[in-house]
Amino acid sequence: MDLKEWKSYDELADILEEKGIVISDRAATLSFLNIVNYYRFSGYFLPFNLKRANTNTVPFETVQKIYEFDGKIRNLITSVLDIVENYLKDQIGHYHGGKYGAEGYMDPKNFNFRHNDIQFKKHISTCITENKRTFVVKHHTSVYGGHFPIWVIIEYFSMGMLSYFYSDLPNKDKKALAMSMYGINYQIFESWTRCITDLRNKCAHFTRLYYWTFTAIPKMPAEVKYVPNRRLFAQLMMLKLMYPDHERWNRDFVRPLIKLVKDFKPYISYSHIGFPYQWKSMLKY
Repeated sequence: MDLKEWKSYDELADILEEKGIVISDRAATLSFLNIVNYYRFSGYFLPFNLKRANTNTVPFETVQKIYEFDGKIRNLITSVLDIVENYLKDQIGHYHGGKYGAEGYMDPKNFNFRHNDIQFKKHISTCITENKRTFVVKHHTSVYGGHFPIWVIIEYFSMGMLSYFYSDLPNKDKKALAMSMYGINYQIFESWTRCITDLRNKCAHFTRLYYWTFTAIPKMPAEVKYVPNRRLFAQLMMLKLMYPDHERWNRDFVRPLIKLVKDFKPYISYSHIGFPYQWKSMLKY
């Protein structure tokens, strides 16, 4: 199949109209398309089941508002992910260093049988190389001969690498960490690290969250009376349980989220993001 041909912004606006997007202000639409990639924007048509020659129509402003909502909720989630990720790094690094010593992470005997030591050490080397200009790396290279304690090097782990690091620990260590941090079993916590890695990557690459079907579903503790699905709200419930400061969660996430949803309520659908009827009380502490 031949690749699609390049289109001007005017031609892209014409395609929008052919799909059933009603454009009331063409100049504003062209200005928007000049800023936002059409291919990225087209993902927001999916909830409306728009096709050429279809009788379904939707105002351009509605899709645009959903796009704006998606960007704002993504930014809000990113601020939460930063806090959670730093907490995980601190707790895991502190535990591992206390039990196995500063460089215990370099000994494959301190991991389970699935641990790929060669690949892991390549990732460690990459972390050091990519951050070689930072003061911390320069200091440990010149003063300590390039040796890094776990509580230092873990700061340079991606969320994905942190997830694999935890997954490769012996079960007794996974159990101890999951219990000390959240009072849960390690299988639940392992599902959270997989989900948060995926969510972090989506936010970092500005991937659409609205009307998105997530691959991994976070497991919930028995006392949480909520059955998660593949929509966004399940990820938010997971973040609530992972966030280390309950008061700050309510203040810095739930309150802004309530305002955000209120501002965009005429344009969004709760079902498209998996929000249940009592979502506010469910997210609050």
